[in-house]
Amino acid sequence: MSSGPNWPPATGGDLDELAARLSSLAPSCGPVRLVGIDGHAGSGKSTLAGRLSALSGGAPVLHLDDVASHDELFDWLPRLTAQVLDPLSEGRESRYEVYDWTSRTASGTHPLPPAPLVLVEGVGAGRRALRPHLAAVLWLELPRRTAWERGQHRDGPELADFWQVWMAAEEAHFRADPTRPHAHWLVRQSPDRRVGFRVFPGPAGHPREKVAPDVP
Repeated sequence: MSSGPNWPPATGGDLDELAARLSSLAPSCGPVRLVGIDGHAGSGKSTLAGRLSALSGGAPVLHLDDVASHDELFDWLPRLTAQVLDPLSEGRESRYEVYDWTSRTASGTHPLPPAPLVLVEGVGAGRRALRPHLAAVLWLELPRRTAWERGQHRDGPELADFWQVWMAAEEAHFRADPTRPHAHWLVRQSPDRRVGFRVFPGPAGHPREKVAPDVP
């Protein structure tokens, strides 16, 4: 395992290069390169996933907010395995239940094709049980309190009570199952909005790339 992409540590690389590198990784879940985008709530994971999807030709994005629920903030792994990981590992389209946070019930199902690159974003996307299925783990490098403040501002006062429950649950999750030490890349939002994000080598080094076929 190499030390990481050859980017200057002071400035980092950009998302275009990261998107290209993700597409060069070895498949990790059947034919799929499954990439986890993790970080604290409010850190910008959905925005990053959208940017990477656009740069990767429309790679599908699975939002873990659609999989989690009030009763299963982090206990959604059995459903994710049965509804997403198992089908994708066999090269089949998956169809997972989508949770409605307003009605507190499942609102239907959503298809997820076995595309060459699939992005999974949400708190816990790089958890221990998922990492064997992931081609790479990205971590949004934003302090916990800063991310939570942004998230609470985004969601407004009507979700203040839920945030109290969430913050305790998230803190317990990362204390028992930290993602950052296993991240292949750290992503930081740049103060320059024209840049958006900067990408740096993560603690886990560079992930495994696909092996080029022999040339006769």
